[in-house]
Amino acid sequence: MGKIKKYLPVKLIFGFIYQKESIYQRVLPFIKKHFGKIDFESSVMPFSYTDYYLKEFGTDLKRRFISIEKPVNPADLYKIKIYTNKLEEKLSQGQRRLINIDPGLLDLAKLILASTKDFSHRIWLNNGIFAELTLFFKDKDFQSLDWTYPDYRTEEYRYIFRQIRQIYAQQVKGLS
Repeated sequence: MGKIKKYLPVKLIFGFIYQKESIYQRVLPFIKKHFGKIDFESSVMPFSYTDYYLKEFGTDLKRRFISIEKPVNPADLYKIKIYTNKLEEKLSQGQRRLINIDPGLLDLAKLILASTKDFSHRIWLNNGIFAELTLFFKDKDFQSLDWTYPDYRTEEYRYIFRQIRQIYAQQVKGLS
């Protein structure tokens, strides 16, 4: 029988997809107030991997990632996703969202994203929220899985997640 161990807190990350920089700047104070200081912010990248958001957001979409300084309890992922969904709704114009906010958890071994959509590779968390193992860390890099989104497979994104992983490694040094 394995022994139950205390969890290590994990790194909270957010991915954003949006058209106008002003909406991204508008969402940051809400994120900071609710989750704390940002310790990593990626540069703005073009997002053209899917037309899923085209009807809602329009063209010339942008992508950006941040991470939060204070690690979180991984059991809280479903609460975080519920909060970001409400935030998206609050910042919407009518029924049209202006930003997509994807929370995730990163630790030394993996990147997990939250989703409201069920699928064979997603695990029920609570209140209609699912978790998806999106990337795993092996051979000094993040590796994709069959279901990993095409953008998360890119070197550009994996480089970002390696940087965030380095920050996290320093934060949890000596905690295990």
